[in-house]
Amino acid sequence: QVQLVESGGGLVQPGGALRLSCAASGSIFSRYAMGWYRQAPGKQRELVAVIISGGSTNYADSVKGRFTISRDNAKNTMYLQMNGLKPEDTAVYYCNARHTIATMLDYWGQGTQVTVSS
Repeated sequence: QVQLVESGGGLVQPGGALRLSCAASGSIFSRYAMGWYRQAPGKQRELVAVIISGGSTNYADSVKGRFTISRDNAKNTMYLQMNGLKPEDTAVYYCNARHTIATMLDYWGQGTQVTVSS
């Protein structure tokens, strides 16, 4: 069982920045693809960014050039640096861990609210 705990959400003005953190319960990054998803009110959950075990990253077109996903293996923590935030980035952000082979091993954090508003 993998536990994921997000932190770092909050209220920020348009153009501002936030850094989200996702702390995992153990050294899982070599076996799991890690991702950030978000869900805005009335919308489906969507992929924001993903980092696979080898370190490659991928981003949704809407956040490319503004968001950066990274991880600290020693701290078992993944990050999402969000710059140039826009009101449309407002959502609950979720951390996800999915095993690279046994994909049914799929875990979610509780979510953290990000609100971009003046």
